[in-house]
Amino acid sequence: MGQFIQLTAADGFSVPAYVAKPEGKPRGGVVVVQEIFGVNSHIRAVTDRFAEQGYLAVAPATFERVKPGVDMGYSEEDMKAGFELKTAVSALPGAGVLQDLQAAINHAAKASGGKVGIIGFCWGGLLTWRAACLLDGLSAAIPYYGGGITAEEEIERQPKCPVMAHFGDQDHWIPMEGIEAFTKAHPEVEVHVYPANHGFNCDQRGSYNEAAAKLARERSLAFFTTKLA
Repeated sequence: MGQFIQLTAADGFSVPAYVAKPEGKPRGGVVVVQEIFGVNSHIRAVTDRFAEQGYLAVAPATFERVKPGVDMGYSEEDMKAGFELKTAVSALPGAGVLQDLQAAINHAAKASGGKVGIIGFCWGGLLTWRAACLLDGLSAAIPYYGGGITAEEEIERQPKCPVMAHFGDQDHWIPMEGIEAFTKAHPEVEVHVYPANHGFNCDQRGSYNEAAAKLARERSLAFFTTKLA
């Protein structure tokens, strides 16, 4: 359904982004933020599904500043490589990859002619939270099991748009005490916890939980329907 285009960030960096367009006039824009495995087939499928729901959907390649063309699976080797790339992106000076997310938000707004939401998974969930707190032009944000989102420095951030957050209670990367601390600090955030593990939304991973993924998707679509109207 979609195709890759080039976006230009504020510092002039050219970042590829997978864009899926709906039939007819878009009802708004959605930025989809990858896990640590690149804009792979799963992320492209998620982006396509938002287009099927009527949104102009954009998935920027958030590893591009450290390694172009990343598209990995979910093996142990891929996991190790993804963590190394994430660490490299985190070490970028200045605004770093947030500039690329802002470019995607700007494109989604212009191309859709409507409000823009952002949704991200795993590392992308953390970036989604940071985008909600630090970037401009967002009307809604939905982080899924954002790794690091419950760290003290992240909890201290304040979102500038409505946020819905999804977590799994069996996630060894994000213990329940961290989720509880995040929930207590942010009563304005709509937090949902599922009997599921990290990565429960991805049907290409062993941790996929169909029931949790379905319910979270229904809630997310309803949230975007309300906030991006």
